[in-house]
Amino acid sequence: MCGIAGEYGGGIEPDTAARMLKRLVHRGPDGEGSIEVAGNWLGHRRLSIVDVEGGKQPLETKSRDLFFVGNGEIYNHEEIREEFPGNGFLTESDNEVALHLFDEKGPDAFSELHGMYAFIIAGDDGRFVAARDPVGIKPLFWARHNGHIRFASELWAYDKDWQPYVEAFPPGHYWTPDDGLVRFASAVPQDKQDLEHFEGPSEPGAPIPDEILEKVREKLIATVEGQMMGEVPVGVFLSGGLDSNLVAAIAAHWYRERGERLKTFAVGLEDSPDLEAARGVAEYLDTEHYEKVYTAEDALEVLPEVVRVIENFDPSLVRSAVPNYILAQFTAQHVKVVLTGEGADEIFAGYDYLTEFETEEDLHAELVRIIEGLHNLNLQRGDRVTMAHSLEARVPFLEREMIELGLALPAGWKLASEDQPEKRLLRQAFDGWLPEEFIWRKKAQFGDGSGAVTVLQEKMEESVTEEEFERERYEVEPPLRTREEVAYYRIFNEKLGGVKPKDTVGRFATA
Repeated sequence: MCGIAGEYGGGIEPDTAARMLKRLVHRGPDGEGSIEVAGNWLGHRRLSIVDVEGGKQPLETKSRDLFFVGNGEIYNHEEIREEFPGNGFLTESDNEVALHLFDEKGPDAFSELHGMYAFIIAGDDGRFVAARDPVGIKPLFWARHNGHIRFASELWAYDKDWQPYVEAFPPGHYWTPDDGLVRFASAVPQDKQDLEHFEGPSEPGAPIPDEILEKVREKLIATVEGQMMGEVPVGVFLSGGLDSNLVAAIAAHWYRERGERLKTFAVGLEDSPDLEAARGVAEYLDTEHYEKVYTAEDALEVLPEVVRVIENFDPSLVRSAVPNYILAQFTAQHVKVVLTGEGADEIFAGYDYLTEFETEEDLHAELVRIIEGLHNLNLQRGDRVTMAHSLEARVPFLEREMIELGLALPAGWKLASEDQPEKRLLRQAFDGWLPEEFIWRKKAQFGDGSGAVTVLQEKMEESVTEEEFERERYEVEPPLRTREEVAYYRIFNEKLGGVKPKDTVGRFATA
């Protein structure tokens, strides 16, 4: 996991390049690399989770005429390597397969990659490409100005005079000088699985066949185990909610088979429900459990830095980011990689409001919409609060095969009913893996369960008068919605005042 930067068009000043990389040092404190290729520039900051030699970037081809800087993990790199027998791989880095795919097949072959990634490739012959994974798990921004294009992992990397031109690079796309912006894959796979095996009634509470429960269980187990790659311990963010409970249960089993113990991490205010639930799950799974109790003063103290780090001012996002930031800060003292339960609510219809959708088609369309919107909301929060502390977060629920399977299931197996809680399909699929009180615990938003909501909401609203709210809310399009949001925007504007929010900032439908 790393930070990357680059420029196409030539002529970037060495001091500018150095500043961009310096601002990304938190994403990669273990090393730096850069290269000028045919007048273009690639830069990299490295977080080491594999062997020192194999992970250094820029990566290069054996002929030393094509170079790569990337951020993320390619989970199916071993299978792709088999496509190129004797083709001169120079390292064991999973990222190197993207370099060979581009060299041998061109950028459309990026659709073969399974993982989370953003990368830039440049060649001596003028070839150049930038690409981002289909779900947008890993960040990438670009800015086009005066015939030059600059790329970076975060808004913060850009000098102020470039900030007005910065936009989010769209997930599932690549850009080349010849073809421009091209979509190579979508967050929700276009080729749906054969739905013949997933036919069922659409009424909430409909019985779920055992073979479906088994298929979902096996897929999630395979996905979690596939993300245990690396040469450093992998921990789990454990909120005590269903999604992280299941990830922890699978990861704990994986470690037990190897004679080791999983490390789990939780955070909350004193006596918060998340802390209590996480503690119980950790005890049952016999994990090496760590927890952090924070105070209202702690939350308010880190708030300005959190808004800058997540590069967003949406109230819901900020509230959940504050405990996430505190959690990542102390987790980074123990591991370099964590798994999270992010994405399960979007795939398996875990939000209460989804019961309002009356037809299969409408529910599917809404799930697709929120999955495609994750990249600049929840996934941006998850990436920034962890990478601020040089910690890599992985999201097994959001592998594309997991998304495809979840969206192929009828609504009746996913939606809640009066006597059935949300995500009952997941709960039933893992029946027996945890005690019932943890499998069937009611969902709470992370900011709610950890105790952050009341701490932040009241203080922020008090800091903005009604007169100030009416005066300042129209500084952003669409307008700011609450006094709390105005308070967060003030912090954002102070740190990233040159950035245009409409081009870079995602916001939830309600504040």
